[in-house]
Amino acid sequence: MGRKEDEKIAPHCDFIHVHEQVVKQVMDVMPQGDELQQLAEFFRVFGDSTRIRILYALSQSELCVCDIASLLNMGQSAISHQLRILKQMRLVKFRRDGRSVLYSLADSHIETILAQGMEHIGE
Repeated sequence: MGRKEDEKIAPHCDFIHVHEQVVKQVMDVMPQGDELQQLAEFFRVFGDSTRIRILYALSQSELCVCDIASLLNMGQSAISHQLRILKQMRLVKFRRDGRSVLYSLADSHIETILAQGMEHIGE
């Protein structure tokens, strides 16, 4: 195989040999399919740059929809749609303050995920 063809596939063993003990150890701690599906859905939310921008903004300050729309130069309805998705995934929370609705990150785990992601892409 040429160099270009080698780059198209992941490296693999030259022969088939299953390491039974290691496979069993991993299988014993591997989450069930439903949990892994939920995890995949959780990370899918991070696959949209608008949602990432919203989360990053909320990591800096509590903001209302108007603030986020102005910050990201987007319409309020588009921001509201993305906030609904983030709320459904329990990544953001909100509170009423008079006539305003202020959004913030649901917990510190979200800040940690963002920080670790930024650290990883910086490597």
